[in-house]
Amino acid sequence: MNERNDEVFSKRVKAGKRTYFFDVKTTRGKDLYLTITESKRTGDFDGRPEYEKHKIFLYKEDFEKFGEGMNEALDKIKDLWETGEYKKPEEREEYQTETKSESEVTFEEL
Repeated sequence: MNERNDEVFSKRVKAGKRTYFFDVKTTRGKDLYLTITESKRTGDFDGRPEYEKHKIFLYKEDFEKFGEGMNEALDKIKDLWETGEYKKPEEREEYQTETKSESEVTFEEL
C-alpha cells in the first residue's frame, strides 16, 4: 500500500516506448476502482527525464461493460490480422504477459 493507504494492487507493464500502470485503489467507503496510466518518455529537462502521462479512471459499475468492450475490440483486431491486410505486432519479449488469455480481461478478482 502507498502512503495514503488507497492502493491495494499495482501492475507495471513495459511495452516498447510506453509503460502502462494498472492500479487497483479503494475509496474511504471501501469501493474499488481501477486507474490505467500510460506513460511515455518525451525527453529530458535539466538532465531529468520528462514523461507524458494519460490516465483513465474505471469505477466498479463499469468494470463488466469495459471488459466486454475491451475483449470485443481485441477479438476484432485478431480477426483483422488474420485477413493479412494489417500488420501484426512483432514477437517481442516485452509484449509477453502472464495473463490467463491474451484477450480475456476479467474484473471479478477485484
